[in-house]
Amino acid sequence: MELQKVLEERRSIRAYEPGRQVEKAQIEQLIQAAIYAPSWKNSQTARYYVAMSPEVTAQIRKECLPEMNQAKVTEAPVLIVSTFVSHRSGFERDGQPTNEVGEGWGFYDLGLHNENLLLKARDLGLDTLVMGIRDAEKLRSVLSIPEEEVIVAVIAVGYRAVNPDMPKRKEVAEIAKFF
Repeated sequence: MELQKVLEERRSIRAYEPGRQVEKAQIEQLIQAAIYAPSWKNSQTARYYVAMSPEVTAQIRKECLPEMNQAKVTEAPVLIVSTFVSHRSGFERDGQPTNEVGEGWGFYDLGLHNENLLLKARDLGLDTLVMGIRDAEKLRSVLSIPEEEVIVAVIAVGYRAVNPDMPKRKEVAEIAKFF
């Protein structure tokens, strides 16, 4: 698919086709696309925990997501938890932050990785929903996520059951200043 079309078609999908599965090879393509994203000093601190079995996805929905998010991803066949290794991106070898942003670089880098993942999903005909409201400690327990990783989001992946219109977007003049 052409990049411009992918950008225009990507939506946060809150209803997925029941019973339509996503292949492991497709998820591997999403993660490979994420790997191509830039990161601070090529630190590549993004990590992904992929729940594909009905048992684990059900457990994550029930135990790790609030009711409002549970309802949005009831039929999503895949839930991906994205994390980053803390105190690496934006930090010097001695453990000191390189600038005032500190750990914020880990979030920034993971955002770049996640965006690549979302765009590749749309490119493959898949759809996603990024959820930041989740129970990080329960996710850590269910998926055995190490303490040195910061849990950021749960990304639902599946095939859309709805086709929402693009929400209103701001114009370039509203968000950019040229000098």
